[in-house]
Amino acid sequence: MGNANRPTPKFRREAVRLALTSGRTRREIAEDLGIGLSTLTRWLSQERDASEPSEAPVDMHAELKRLQRENAVLKQERDILKKAAAFFAKETSR
Repeated sequence: MGNANRPTPKFRREAVRLALTSGRTRREIAEDLGIGLSTLTRWLSQERDASEPSEAPVDMHAELKRLQRENAVLKQERDILKKAAAFFAKETSR
């Protein structure tokens, strides 16, 4: 583990990764790593809390308006490209 029986951050990350991906029980992993089951469970909980998005609330109306404008621009660009592709296809077939 680490100095004075204190696990390093790398050790904690690896323990959490094993618990999430190995398919083994938490108890088995804790025993193999020489830590308590409650410690591993606490680390998993802290990891889950840290990974939750902490975004500021989004103004949904403003976001909808922005996306509608972006969508309109993209549709215009698509239509222009379609017309250009048809024009050049006609020119090359002559």
